Amino acid sequence: MKRAAAKHLIERYYHQLTEGCGNEACTNEACGSSPGFQRMDNNAAAIKALELYKNNAKLCDPHPSKKGASSAFPENSAKGAHNFSACSNGKMNHKDLQPSREDFRDLNYLTEEKVYEILSLCSETEDYSPLIRVIGRVFSSAESLVQSFRKAKQHTKEELKSLQAKDEDKDEDEKETASGSSTAMEVEPEASASSGDGSSHGENNVQKLGPVEVSVDIEAVRRVYDRLLSNEKIEAAFLNALVYLSPNVECDLTYHNVYAADPNYLNVFIIVMENSNLHSPEYLEIALPQFCKAMSKLPLPALAKLARLWSQYGADQIRRLVETFQQLITYTVISNEFSSDNLVNEDDGVVAATKCLKIVYYANVLGGDLDVDHNEEEDDEPIPESSELTLQELLGEERRNKKGPRVDPLETELGIRASDCRKPLIPFEEFINEPLNEVLEMDKDYTFFKVETESKFSFMTCPFILNAVTKNLGLYYDNRIRMYSERRITALYSLVQGQQLNPYLRLKVRRDHIIDDALVRLEMIAMENPADLKKQLYVEFEGEQGVDEGGVSKEFFQLVVEEIFNPDIGMFTYDESTKLFWFNPSSFENEGQFTLIGIVLGLAIYNNCILDVHFPMVVYRKLMGKKGTFRDLADSHPVLYQSLKDLMEYEGNVEEDMMITFQISQTDLFGNPLMYDLKEGGDKIPVTNENRKDFVALYAEYMLNKSVEKQFKAFRRGFHMVTNESPLKYLFRPEEIELLICGSRNLDFQALEESTEYDGGYNKDSCIIKDFWETVHSFGQEQKRLFLQFTTGTDRAPVGGLGKLKMIIAKNGPDSDRLPTSHTCFNVLLLPEYSTKEKLRERLLKAITYAKGFGML
Repeated sequence: MKRAAAKHLIERYYHQLTEGCGNEACTNEACGSSPGFQRMDNNAAAIKALELYKNNAKLCDPHPSKKGASSAFPENSAKGAHNFSACSNGKMNHKDLQPSREDFRDLNYLTEEKVYEILSLCSETEDYSPLIRVIGRVFSSAESLVQSFRKAKQHTKEELKSLQAKDEDKDEDEKETASGSSTAMEVEPEASASSGDGSSHGENNVQKLGPVEVSVDIEAVRRVYDRLLSNEKIEAAFLNALVYLSPNVECDLTYHNVYAADPNYLNVFIIVMENSNLHSPEYLEIALPQFCKAMSKLPLPALAKLARLWSQYGADQIRRLVETFQQLITYTVISNEFSSDNLVNEDDGVVAATKCLKIVYYANVLGGDLDVDHNEEEDDEPIPESSELTLQELLGEERRNKKGPRVDPLETELGIRASDCRKPLIPFEEFINEPLNEVLEMDKDYTFFKVETESKFSFMTCPFILNAVTKNLGLYYDNRIRMYSERRITALYSLVQGQQLNPYLRLKVRRDHIIDDALVRLEMIAMENPADLKKQLYVEFEGEQGVDEGGVSKEFFQLVVEEIFNPDIGMFTYDESTKLFWFNPSSFENEGQFTLIGIVLGLAIYNNCILDVHFPMVVYRKLMGKKGTFRDLADSHPVLYQSLKDLMEYEGNVEEDMMITFQISQTDLFGNPLMYDLKEGGDKIPVTNENRKDFVALYAEYMLNKSVEKQFKAFRRGFHMVTNESPLKYLFRPEEIELLICGSRNLDFQALEESTEYDGGYNKDSCIIKDFWETVHSFGQEQKRLFLQFTTGTDRAPVGGLGKLKMIIAKNGPDSDRLPTSHTCFNVLLLPEYSTKEKLRERLLKAITYAKGFGML
């Protein structure tokens, strides 16, 4: 009771300061009605009210017109409290909103109708100051915004009868009390909705979710903004209000846990973000950075709900939200000089905008074409732990990320992954901010990502904003640090336990037995200590001298890939039309061979080498945990895909016209037919118009998953032996994994020319070099790919494009009939100084066209 009495007294002091007692001749200096009283804002009044209460200051008796004033919100008068109550019950009428003064001082929340009414009055007098004051007051107050633009609550018949019976019994006091509980009345449906979508973490719940319900009428807000933002003076009111609102909202979320008390607090962010002018220069300086800081303080369930809501907006609205936050990031980056001494990671505005952009990113994923059901099962047999753990325990250290890479908390809350999205609402590339990537100090950012996660912000926690080159650099640091860690641990083992010092992953192989030698060695390592796979790779060819500084390893990868993907071996089948390989379901090779190619792919990423492998995208999706489905057949088995598509679109009677059953036929290595039932007794189940969708799904499931299950599991296991503790899955999407392994298909030879170096007497101004580049630029795409294959061992560009490829053109003697040759492991082209441009072209074309079998040193 004492607490309630104190609260009541403080509220009376507050009203005395903000509205006065109503007596124009009042002599109380702490009363708003006193002639000499100086007006103060609401915050100052609240502080002053507390001081007056502590000092037991004089309280004026309310003027008769002021009696009965009380409200759940201190700044509201009795009239305002009544308006709140009416609004929250969906019973607002024109009479309720009639202001008591011409400047609408008693109006503490807005509706679409009220905005238009005030706008109409202002238009008649050509004086918009009343509307500007109302917008300034409402849009600068979180409490007022929460109550504004509410949807009219729809009641069931039973609820209407119940409400009618209650209304008959209500007296005037109860109606006033309703204003204080209006929030609770609105929260109830919200809370039930929240429990259905905010607390569940399972992937399958994504599809079960219906439309996200909020109490704010979003369409009404959009219409209001459309009407008002065309007036510059009114627009300035929104800007100024946002500057005043944001710090208070940030304080509320940081210290008062307001969202937990009232989920409708999210309305503040929904309403403000509908302002289509937020990305304009006026907002970028102060207002938007402050608001982003406030939004970034939202608790996880609120962020998830906002992402779900925005996912229903459509591509145009998502793009507008993306542009708003991107504009702020770009503006801040360009306006400041960031360096290793002044890190972009420490700019609060950029960090907050990036966190807000993450909400839009997941909204983009949720609103896209989702596939959350088809997930690969985890390996039954876990990958053995490395011996690192034992030693670090011995040293009293705690191993970081013991369970592998992290998972984003918002991703977990939403039950969704980027790899679940077949096609987002807008392309993922629109989330990349190139100016940010240019100023980001990746070595520092990686340190924050791995070590100082609590105190420092790392952009690696928001990988969508980073381009492939930047992410690859982060992965490179991770790989190199892990290699160094393995060397350090090996050195410590040698000291503590007397083991032989072996700080590198050394492979000694014979050229004519490269697969057998590599397989035996890697299998032994995988069985004895998988951590050795994370050491730096050093390859030695038996009988050959040379130190592996990257070139020998690259040649090793080329030779292994060339032999393993040889169709004569039978591990993979090759499609001439797509030029892609697929797992051979009837291969005679044991699982160890498939594990080896998985290890090779992992080692290539780990050691920053590009491989000349050509898999369909479904392989990389499967490596990221997704199963293949009918849609994946389009690039892996295009002929089968078209046949099944025709079956789905056939308008006649499938059963009578096609006479197919749920039994399919495949051929083995020798061309013998193998029958497989997609369902039990499939040969007796005809495919009909009704069950053809089931037939197509089962057919795709068999072709992409079941038929190659043994081979793919071994392949994936080998890949994960190397990458299981890497942030690879966290940072990269399936298409980016392909880019890491195979390089880019986009060939920019202009960038290659600019990055090429020369040796042996050549320079960029040499006549033959000018003729060489004119010749290469005149090649068609296929000839350019052949040239790249001849020079580097792969027809793809590395991550970041050909500009990242350090090619060297060296002089190889005077004019002669010799063909150009290459050292693919060092990207060196040996070019004789041909006498004419025509001879250069003829010799070069012959070399790249007939390169197989010679010239690859």
